[in-house]
Amino acid sequence: MTVIVSCKLTIHICSKSNHYNKNNLTMKLGILGTGMVGNTIGSKLIQLGHEVKMGSRTVANEKASAWVKANGTNASQGTFADAASFGDIIFNCTAGDISIEALKAAGKENLNGKILIDLANPLDHSKGSPPGLLPGLSNTTSLGEEIQNTFPDLKVVKTLNTMNCNLMVNASSLKNEHDVFICGNHNEAKTKVKEVLTWFGWQSPIDLGDISAARGTEILLPIWIRLCSTFRTPTFNFKIVK
Repeated sequence: MTVIVSCKLTIHICSKSNHYNKNNLTMKLGILGTGMVGNTIGSKLIQLGHEVKMGSRTVANEKASAWVKANGTNASQGTFADAASFGDIIFNCTAGDISIEALKAAGKENLNGKILIDLANPLDHSKGSPPGLLPGLSNTTSLGEEIQNTFPDLKVVKTLNTMNCNLMVNASSLKNEHDVFICGNHNEAKTKVKEVLTWFGWQSPIDLGDISAARGTEILLPIWIRLCSTFRTPTFNFKIVK
């Protein structure tokens, strides 16, 4: 989650093993976005033994170059289109206000039939801090839905967007139980993404149904930002008690 608030976000990468490495299998994965979220997700996937290409607007993006240098031979960089073409699964780690633009740059021909794990939130910084949500991407719709509507042959799965990026890749960094949400229109894609979530330590994601449930998870961001300011740390999460 990319948020501009007073909470200082630091990157900590955990070393939990995953299903694929246990079976000596690797995947090719694409990361769209070079910010803190893309860096953290990409670095964790490299650590788990996968091949990862980070995409941005330009081939020689400086942040992507630094990430490649830090992560070794399984890390590479390119344009949004390069990363989308490369990845068997694609992670949308761009800022929510430019996500659809980035996906258009990636090209439908590189996206069709693939799973997109959408971590982005449609934050609106136009009125200063704390940000709200973009009016055109909230309440009666969501970023997740608009991505799915714009790219109907893409299998969009919304998850991990309700927490700090350190927690995304290391569920065990909080000692108490806490929850991750998932939603999307394609059940087989959600099953695959639930498997991906186990790589990061998430064992029991809460499946909220189709992609319209992204309205609910994305709208958690304003309260998340307020809690971050109140707690003076981003290291917390939501727990559903019933």
